[in-house]
Amino acid sequence: MALQEGDFIRLRYTGRAGGNIFDTTDEESAKEEGIYNPRAEYGPVTIRLGSHHVIIGLEDELIGKEVGTEGEVDVPPEKAFGAHDDQHVRSVPVTQFREKPRRGMRVEVEGNEGMVVDVIGRRAVVDFNHPLAGKTLQYSYTILEKVEDQVEQISGLIKLYSGRTDIGITIADGTVELALPPAITYDRRWMVWRGTLVRELFEYYPDVENVVMKETFPRPKKPEVAPEIPEAEEETEETEE
Repeated sequence: MALQEGDFIRLRYTGRAGGNIFDTTDEESAKEEGIYNPRAEYGPVTIRLGSHHVIIGLEDELIGKEVGTEGEVDVPPEKAFGAHDDQHVRSVPVTQFREKPRRGMRVEVEGNEGMVVDVIGRRAVVDFNHPLAGKTLQYSYTILEKVEDQVEQISGLIKLYSGRTDIGITIADGTVELALPPAITYDRRWMVWRGTLVRELFEYYPDVENVVMKETFPRPKKPEVAPEIPEAEEETEETEE
């Protein structure tokens, strides 16, 4: 049966720009390309079609396909990261940087990230466009399965947004309860994206009335103490010697 908007699927993919891999769900490919992130969770991702969990050009390719489909697609800039806009290239005084700017350096200026493309005298030319803006991308993909179970769907969304796989999920009586690991509030990525997760849970599941997050701190285990040797035994050992 052809896939349609609203379906959850498990997807494996690799994205290339000019023949170079910039994004992949395959750990070995990431290592070979030199883009491996030891903190990332590799493996197939769970996405909901129609929700732009992947770039539009790839999503458009997937809708209408069937489970098991393997394919490739070229994605033009307008369905990827947009055209390169010269208005997003600015000249910035070098005094605004903590260290001396150089070509290829990623920098942040007034909350915007960009790349230094040139340094002229006391000013740096910074391109604030997305690094892949203006590029046609090539994707290879495999649609592994359709995900029907709601717990698996939500688990996939959590991994997609936060990279975490250690959050317990239960659904009962219109309530989704998330069992959070200790100190998760120190995870910046989780804190940034949890609001989006909650919004999507209400949007995708009309029967859900509440989303509850519980952070549990277990009592620390007491350190084990070595058993003491009774004095009588100590004296016996000394006498035998």
